[in-house]
Amino acid sequence: MKYFAVFLSMLDEEKSIQFRPDHLEFLEDLRNKGTVLMNGKFSDGSGGLVIYKGDSIESVKEIVERDPYIKTGARSYTLREWEMVSNYDF
Repeated sequence: MKYFAVFLSMLDEEKSIQFRPDHLEFLEDLRNKGTVLMNGKFSDGSGGLVIYKGDSIESVKEIVERDPYIKTGARSYTLREWEMVSNYDF
């Protein structure tokens, strides 16, 4: 299993407010399924970060593009494979 960091950058604040409930529901479902390890917003309001678990960057990209924030143009994203180091067992 690989880890992927997805930076969600603000494009449209109004759309971000409108689609926030859908975005949070989307992420909660993926956390419950074990696909999302963690997520959160940046305190400066510029966007957020989601850590995904997946087999490949292509499979995670398909999931990210189903995020309501991406589908509606509220946010853009940058996807990077992340070689996590931690004392915690995820």
